[in-house]
Parts: sequence; structure tokens; C-alpha cells
Amino acid sequence: MSPHTSIVFLDLIAPHLELEQELTAVFQKALRTAGFIGGPIVEEFEKVFAQFCGTEYAVGVSSGTDALRFALMACGVRSGDVVVTVPNTFIATTEAISQAGALPEFVDIDEQTYNMDPDKLRDYLENQCQVNSSGRRTSRRSGRPVTAVIPVHLYGQPAEMDPILDLAERYGLLVIEDACQAHGAEYFSRKHSRWMRAGSMGRAAAFSFYPGKNLGACGEAGAVTTNDPSLANKIKMLRDHGQARKYHHDVEGYNGRLDAIQAGILHTKLGHLAKWNFQRRDHAAEYHRLLTIADCGVTPPHQPAWSKPVYHLYVVRAEDREGLMNHLKKANIGTGIHYPIPLHLQNAYASLNYGQGDFPRAERVAAEIVSLPMFPQLTADQQARVVEEIRTFTLMGRCNGVEAGPVSLAQFDRRVQTTPPQQNLIMGQQR
Repeated sequence: MSPHTSIVFLDLIAPHLELEQELTAVFQKALRTAGFIGGPIVEEFEKVFAQFCGTEYAVGVSSGTDALRFALMACGVRSGDVVVTVPNTFIATTEAISQAGALPEFVDIDEQTYNMDPDKLRDYLENQCQVNSSGRRTSRRSGRPVTAVIPVHLYGQPAEMDPILDLAERYGLLVIEDACQAHGAEYFSRKHSRWMRAGSMGRAAAFSFYPGKNLGACGEAGAVTTNDPSLANKIKMLRDHGQARKYHHDVEGYNGRLDAIQAGILHTKLGHLAKWNFQRRDHAAEYHRLLTIADCGVTPPHQPAWSKPVYHLYVVRAEDREGLMNHLKKANIGTGIHYPIPLHLQNAYASLNYGQGDFPRAERVAAEIVSLPMFPQLTADQQARVVEEIRTFTLMGRCNGVEAGPVSLAQFDRRVQTTPPQQNLIMGQQR
């Protein structure tokens, strides 16, 4: 591959060209039936997505943020409550909490998985909370009752759910999964002795179908999954102005419906998601293999034995993150940062009075993470070139600023070809 050829961070064009005829047929069906909002197309997608997630119900809504907000509200989270989550996530997680009337409070992450650390959650509940006169656990920090926990399955990696669910049961808390980046990810529950899909373990779960997600719409869309029929019905009312039936408003609701064209597009793409997720896992395994061979000073993501992630993002850690990104940019390789500032340090949450050092793991991670190109159509040659450039940057640094000549792709490929086959067992991938 030419060193001048661009490698995009995310390719949203190739999969849509591949499915162009199928996706065009969805639009034509909507035109010919005038079924634009709700109706059979939405209902059919909800049915198949629930089956995919291993739940009884899925309710389509207008975005992942609405999915999480409606799930919180339908579960009974009220104004003045505290909902516990992590600072290393997109702001939509905490926006949903605030917009449901609750207050977000944080616990630190596991530095290997980047997800909620169950031990930190335990410490929060046992040492940073107290029991009030009504027997409810309240936050010492805010004096408010703690009613829910939102573990985030970040980057497509499931959080360690068994201990989180055990703590929630012990202290009477709701668990709502933020599965917005984890379509099809799986967690092995020792409690149930089986693999469980993200979105099937809490009282409810929120999914986003933003275009760049593993299952992405051609616009905004989201869904809530649950096994609770009453909860599903409440969310259906909340998304549609509080209507139980037309012009009968049982509660004040929102305009948060999923339109039929997006539902049809998602239904079409869902048939390809297993293949796309397999390709992402395969690419993650190849990145891990190449980075291990190259010994280029970056830390690849960790995959616990209980996790089958879907690699919405492939996130590595580098000490000189900005230098590496600038080098890759000059080499026409796209990268990203997810996310550069933990939420407790964002200006939007200055009123929560958190400060630097409150969540040291999240802060360390935020300063070092960089997301490499990851999408199903990524090629082996593209991955080899990405790692080649990372290694070149590392060699330049090791030479104390004296540029080392870049390793040629042919030289790098020869090193890859001579790697023992056992390397392919890293991360338990199926190749």
C-alpha cells in the first residue's frame, strides 16, 4: 500500500454502497405506503431487535439519549434522586440522568476494561453513602437518595455485570445498561452460567443507532430493551406525547418516536450485524498481534475471559498521545479520542464540585487513549500500515529526536509472516 493512501478512521460509505439496493427498497416501501411514523415497519424492527438482544421487548425511539432518559423515567427515577455512573463516557449518559431530574454521581473505572469498577461501586455504596430515617441509602456528598446505577459498556466492551447486579440487589437499586456502543456484545454470567447479550441484564438498557455505531441508522435513532411489559408500555407513552391511544394523554410525554424509514434501514442492517461484528473482532485480534510483534510502546485493549466485545472502537493507550496522533495525521491515517475530558471535569458539570484527582484512573486513561481506524471493511494491509507508522513514531522517540528511517511495509510483513502461529490465539479470536 502506498504511504500516501489515506486510511480513514471510519468508513460509512462502503457498507451503504454494498447495501444500496436493499436500503433504497426501504425508502420506496415507505413512499408507497406513506408509513413514515410508527406502524408495522417500526414494530417489526422492534420485534427482531428484541430477539437479537435476548429480551422480550424493544421500543424504538428517536436517539440513544432519549432511550436512556425514557428508561430512567419509566423505571421511576425521580427529581432529586442520585444515579451512579462513570466519568469516562460520552456526555449523553449524564445528560439523560439530569434530564430525568436526577443528579449524576461518579465512581472510578477499572483501568484495564475502562468500564465501571465493581469494587469502586461497592466502596461508594458502603462508605460514601448512609442510610436515612426511611431506610434509603443516601449520598453523603449530596444528601440525596441513590436509586439507580448505569454501567456503560464502553467501546463495545461489556461491563462486569454480575458483581454490579449483586450490589444493586443488595442495596435496592435499579440497573440500567448504557449499551449504546455494544450491539451484540456478550458477557459470561457465572450467576446464570451462560453468555448474555448486552442489553439483557439490567431492568432496562439503552441503545443508540447513530450512523457510526456497529448497527447504525442513516440518521438518528435509538431503542430501549427490557423484559418488563409495563416498562415497555410506559416508554411507548413517553416517546409519543404520553398517549396510551390517540389524543388520550395519560402523562405528559415527549416527541421521541422512531421513524419508519430508519427502522426499516436498521432491520435491513441487522441481518448483516453478526458478520460485521465478527469482522471487527477479527480486526481487533490482528491489531493485537501486530502491535505485540512490533513492540511499539502502545497498550492494546484488554479482553477479559468473561467478555466478547464487539469493538465499536479500538482504543489503545500511548504516553505521547498527541505526538502519535500528529504523526499518524501526517501519514494520512485517521484517529480519534473517546473521550479527552472525563465528565467530572467538564464545564457543564462544574456545579457538581468535583475536581482534578477525584477519579485518578479515568483521568489517567483520558490523557493517553487514542482510537485507531476500526470498521468492518478495514483491510489487513491498512492495519499493517497503521502499526508500521506507530512503530516508526516509537523508533523516532527512542532515538531521542533523531529520525529513524521508516520500516518498509515489506520488512514489516516479513516479521509478521515469521510469527509463530500461536500468536493467533491472543484474545481468543476465531479467525
